[in-house]
Amino acid sequence: MELTDQYQPGAFFFATPDRTLLADDPRQILSEKDSAALSAQVSDALAEYGGIAVGALPYDDTGESHVLLPTSVAWSGPIQHGKQQVSLPGYRVTPEPEPEEYERGVSKALALLKDGTVGKVVLARTLRIDLDEPIDMRRMLTSLAAMNTHGYTFAAPLPTPGVTLVSASPELLVRRTGMSFVSRPLAGSQPRGKDPVEDRANAQTLLASKKDHDEHRWVVEAEVEALRPFCKRMDVPRTPSLVSTPSMWHLCSKITGELIDRDVTALTLAAALHPTPAVCGSPTRAARDAIAQIESFDRGFYTGAVGWVDSNGDGEWAVAIRSADVTDQSLRLYAGAGIVDASVPELELAETSAKFQTLLRGMGLDLTL
Repeated sequence: MELTDQYQPGAFFFATPDRTLLADDPRQILSEKDSAALSAQVSDALAEYGGIAVGALPYDDTGESHVLLPTSVAWSGPIQHGKQQVSLPGYRVTPEPEPEEYERGVSKALALLKDGTVGKVVLARTLRIDLDEPIDMRRMLTSLAAMNTHGYTFAAPLPTPGVTLVSASPELLVRRTGMSFVSRPLAGSQPRGKDPVEDRANAQTLLASKKDHDEHRWVVEAEVEALRPFCKRMDVPRTPSLVSTPSMWHLCSKITGELIDRDVTALTLAAALHPTPAVCGSPTRAARDAIAQIESFDRGFYTGAVGWVDSNGDGEWAVAIRSADVTDQSLRLYAGAGIVDASVPELELAETSAKFQTLLRGMGLDLTL
């Protein structure tokens, strides 16, 4: 039996390419805005109780993290059985903002880039889907995990009762094992093609794109700067490689290193890295201010981080992209695109539409956006 078959609403589910975690029945819930204070509280709690802590870090540092110390923890291998068809009942789709308004938002971001206010801004939009009947979360998680075998599929309970952050993310923020760590930032994207010829052409277009390489370089440089204080050694590839999901091609760099201090946990590293320019922009504060001016909604935990850490400090955290806030009969899907000097509003809109397809296909929806 897969762990998805045992999932109950309110539990924490986290599937990686290598294994699957299901955690529930928290003995303690930690909520904290300050990342250093959160890391200390989690380490103290794990020193007392043992086991693991699981949870989510919000996008914005004005929000509180939501970390749980579960008493029920189960591990298994990666999801094995095939994709289950999710049969959604009747539904209604509402975009926020409207596509034309999103394009105008991109134009506003380009104006900020031009006057030097900010170097890069990541702008998101949402789709709200209202259902006539409750969604089957077990089937949805099984479908997403089977489709996202090289990524991170998770369901994390949020502070608002009845709301779960569901994601089929392709991006590892950080994994710590002993004194070693690995991070795999993604930045620079192209939609997958409709046939093998178009798909190969899109991949080569991305690999040759100066705009996308510039966008990727912003992210790698920021991650290296954030990780450097913790490292005895760090290895950074000179050029990114291509990775794919069912809906997108991405540029990816695998950053590895060795830590100086054993007390630096996976959660410490995740908090130091988050948010990367891949989900916010650069410089971070100026990009956050631009996002607050342009976006018409609160991201909450979208583009935050979700994962776990144990009493040894080991753990794994993924970036909360390709995500949706899910309630019993509604979903709010999120998708974003990085805006740099060479961005074109119509193309950035198309990129967000392609990114929506990851969750839409996992839910059995074929929508033209």
